[in-house]
Amino acid sequence: MRQGPAIRYKVAEAARLAGVSASTLRLWESQGLVVPHRSETGHRQYSAEDVARLKRIAWLRSERGLNPAAIRAALDAEESAPKAEAAAFEADAATQGLGRKLRALRHGLNKTLEDVASDIGVAASVLSTLERTSQGVTFKVLHDLAAYYGTTVSRLSGEDTEDSRELVRNGDWRVWPATSPGVTVQLLAEGPLMMDCHRFVLAPGAASDGAYKHEGEEFVHVLAGRVEMVLDGDQFFDLGPGDSLYFASHRQHSWRNAHDGETVLLWINTPPTF
Repeated sequence: MRQGPAIRYKVAEAARLAGVSASTLRLWESQGLVVPHRSETGHRQYSAEDVARLKRIAWLRSERGLNPAAIRAALDAEESAPKAEAAAFEADAATQGLGRKLRALRHGLNKTLEDVASDIGVAASVLSTLERTSQGVTFKVLHDLAAYYGTTVSRLSGEDTEDSRELVRNGDWRVWPATSPGVTVQLLAEGPLMMDCHRFVLAPGAASDGAYKHEGEEFVHVLAGRVEMVLDGDQFFDLGPGDSLYFASHRQHSWRNAHDGETVLLWINTPPTF
């Protein structure tokens, strides 16, 4: 099959995707951390693999405080590591990235942990743990934080990429950072889309732990197990395999796994406001 041309990013585009400045990319090149392709006219061009490497360099520098020599050693070790270890590294980086985003948003508003905690009604220690580890909050708290900062849970979880995937094979799903206990969210489509398309896997006892709302409309279809959906605090829906529910997202909604095993849901939001 004939392959299309490889995607190449200019310096400014690659810098934005990596979350650093263009001058930082040039510095990293001079330090031998990354070697971009050069066009016929001599301009730097970065492949998707280069961008992934840039993101790892940024994470190693900001989260682990490594110097250029240590970053090179870490990258060399990663490239020679088994595939499972590389996947674990990616998951760790994604998790830390969510906490880093939340901390940056809070600093952008000149807010302390105590300020935000008081405004949304949670303990400051919970937010501190979330910013450090991306762990330990319910789905409702994560949604309330996203709304507080004027963003969405999907964007916080890394869905703001411009890289699209037209085809996602069964089991080849990218996964949100595991923020809420017992809730696994898998991406069924990626890129600048008009819909959030997710596969929710709920462990026994998993729940939103409260109601939330946002703009748009959403569709929930039960693939396995049972889920209890509550709309506006007084409309209860017990959904089993094959059942679906469609509702306006501005209605307060909450949910819990009503099954003693895993419950699996197809969950679609449009526009992507969740």
